[in-house]
Amino acid sequence: MTHSLSRRLFGLSGMAGAVTVALPAYAQDDTAKAPDPADPESRERTYCYVGGYTQHGPPGGNGEGITVFEMDPKTGVLTNLMTFTDIASPSYIALSPDKRFLYAVSEINDFDTAHSGSVTAFSIDHATGALTKLNTVASGGADPAHLSVHPSGRYVMVANYTGGTVGVLHVLADGSLGRMTELLHNTGPRMPDRAADNPPGNFAISDHSSAHPHMVKADPTGKYVLVMDAGLDRVYVWTINLDTGKLTPAAVPFTTMTPGSAPRHFEFGSDGHKLYLLCEQDSKVVVADFDPQTGKIAPQQTVSSVTAHFRGSTLAAGILLSPDEHFLYVSNRLGDSLAVFQVAKDGGLTLVDEIWTHADYGRSLMFDPSGSYLYVANQRSDSITSFRVDKTTGKISFTWDFTPIGSPTCFEFLRVPAS
Repeated sequence: MTHSLSRRLFGLSGMAGAVTVALPAYAQDDTAKAPDPADPESRERTYCYVGGYTQHGPPGGNGEGITVFEMDPKTGVLTNLMTFTDIASPSYIALSPDKRFLYAVSEINDFDTAHSGSVTAFSIDHATGALTKLNTVASGGADPAHLSVHPSGRYVMVANYTGGTVGVLHVLADGSLGRMTELLHNTGPRMPDRAADNPPGNFAISDHSSAHPHMVKADPTGKYVLVMDAGLDRVYVWTINLDTGKLTPAAVPFTTMTPGSAPRHFEFGSDGHKLYLLCEQDSKVVVADFDPQTGKIAPQQTVSSVTAHFRGSTLAAGILLSPDEHFLYVSNRLGDSLAVFQVAKDGGLTLVDEIWTHADYGRSLMFDPSGSYLYVANQRSDSITSFRVDKTTGKISFTWDFTPIGSPTCFEFLRVPAS
């Protein structure tokens, strides 16, 4: 097996035989209580799927695969049910629109002779939460960092970070992955390793040696596909042909961000007109208008995800809108903080709070289906931390609950009727 220099190091210079079982949450935590059968919420189950880094794949981690938890809606506590271990470094996962299937990248570079990563399709048993592997295919480039499912459910799109490519995979009727319908390679000039508008004292850098697609996802209408390229400091926009799975550049094919800023992830407002772009290297959120007719991105505001008092190294990581879209949250690695922004009626942002994650190197953020709890995957602390959400003010408070799990990076929640 061969491994390239990990992008994660740039910051500081069939179920059979594949399951492990943990104790119930109320055996782990004195504050947790067994579900009350008379409670309407007890007639539903909420699963939480968590992926991360395993020993196979750069940078190498402590995870075992994709772990399935059950969430207690009263306390937010996560109970470890099982782990699907027959997968390498599932650093990003995504549910299908109908919630029947789950897809995962393997952030590796030795899946085949082309030095590709891979994408795996799973079916989900809603009665138990268990995953069954359907198939695994090449991702079309090394070290895939992100994938998403098109709103139609017909295509899975994958961003290959080290490979510098974006692939589109056809989804078959049974949820498995078929042929690759598109594979694009971004090109552009060499950008600086650091942005000029860095927080003071930031020694962290982002890899700008070449194209590094970091996220690929459709807009809410499904007409456009956007890609954040952290290496070229661009946000690409394509239209997608749902019959062929081919991508065509939009009228304005890309928007250039601040040189060295490393655009990483984005969030759309539900109406598709407002776009929030998170830049990793300078820890900035760019608020932009998005034209659903042309795909044009028009930046309107730039705000920092750290307070004006902050000094030192930091790299922004995750971005998340609240269900009512009144608040926006950002995780900051190295600085180990969560920023809380209030969203104005025009979409503008105001930083209203910053809170310690109580752990190290927070990556993805995710709400539970009710929006009552916010969870953070802390890669270097080997833990998930959770926060209660005040839906009126948007502020969050630590629950003092730590869920142990090796090198977590991503979540998906699934609420289903109890069997």
